Amino acid sequence: MLRPVAPRLPAVALLAALALAGCGDSGPSDEQQIRTTLDQFAHATAAQDYPALCQRILAPKLVDTLEQIGLPCEAALHRGFEGVKQPQISVGEVTVDGDSAKAQVRSSAEGQKPSQDTVELDRVNGQWRISSLTTGSQRADQGP
Repeated sequence: MLRPVAPRLPAVALLAALALAGCGDSGPSDEQQIRTTLDQFAHATAAQDYPALCQRILAPKLVDTLEQIGLPCEAALHRGFEGVKQPQISVGEVTVDGDSAKAQVRSSAEGQKPSQDTVELDRVNGQWRISSLTTGSQRADQGP
């Protein structure tokens, strides 16, 4: 009895196909993810989307710290950002050290002096979340 014979791929073609399958896009880098988180922070702050900030952007330990003052996270942020108009940040250098990262940012808002700040982030369940903000002692408008 004759059996149908499947065409065979040359070994080189098979190896090339396997190599290409392993070279697929592994997704955004840590730095890209951190920049995305900071962009989401800026948009949520401008839109006063405090639920997004508390649930998806800030690290749980920062939310816990905010709630230690006796207010839910959303109420604490509302109070803290009250009167802030047109907030903006631009992200500079980002450094990643395992599951922690730091980003240098320049922040500004209508009627406020711009400042150079360091934002610390932690990887939480595979997502980068803001864990603290350190305001630099030097204001961005003072120069070097």
